[in-house]
Amino acid sequence: EVETRTKVKSRVMANSLSRLVQDASQVFIMGHRYADLDAVGAAVGVRCIARRFHCPAKIVLDMDKNAVGPLLTMLHGEEEYKTAFISAQEALLEADSRTLLVVVDTNRPEQVEDESLLTACSNRLAVIDHHRRAATYIKNATLTLYEPNASSTCELVTELIQELCEPTDILPFECSPASYSTRKTLRSAPATARLTPRRSSAAAARTPRA
Repeated sequence: EVETRTKVKSRVMANSLSRLVQDASQVFIMGHRYADLDAVGAAVGVRCIARRFHCPAKIVLDMDKNAVGPLLTMLHGEEEYKTAFISAQEALLEADSRTLLVVVDTNRPEQVEDESLLTACSNRLAVIDHHRRAATYIKNATLTLYEPNASSTCELVTELIQELCEPTDILPFECSPASYSTRKTLRSAPATARLTPRRSSAAAARTPRA
């Protein structure tokens, strides 16, 4: 029964996120300051979802102050990610009224990479986090997915991917960031199968590819 409720919640949240992405001009994905593996892994997963719906997406990150140097080096070596990262200052200049900001791995406004960007995108905002909601949580989000029982934010994003994406939507190297911080749930799966989606009602309703 608990598993069924979890699947239903994931499906509802996934469908809500897909509508926000499809209605956006672009997506910015931002974690907490001094980003760790869970924050960047979750951001990569959200970027995969945005790409599924043909929406440009960039990850807001301080390239000098983070805890994921080797992971960023790996991602920068891939053509798809050569221009995937953007500073908060650049994001502020590029943001428009239809920009969707997805905050991952924190729900506290004072912990995000840049509070000014949070304010600038407050009309289109989603929060995905596995930490307990703090007293100073982000209150104006259009969509909030809090699940303290999850092992990581990567786990939550993986469930959204399973609902929204096809296996061919996921680049093999994109599985690695999530696997680093969700070893509890993904440890035994091969690299190309760690984020293998299950067929959802939303996916089934889309036109099959040729």
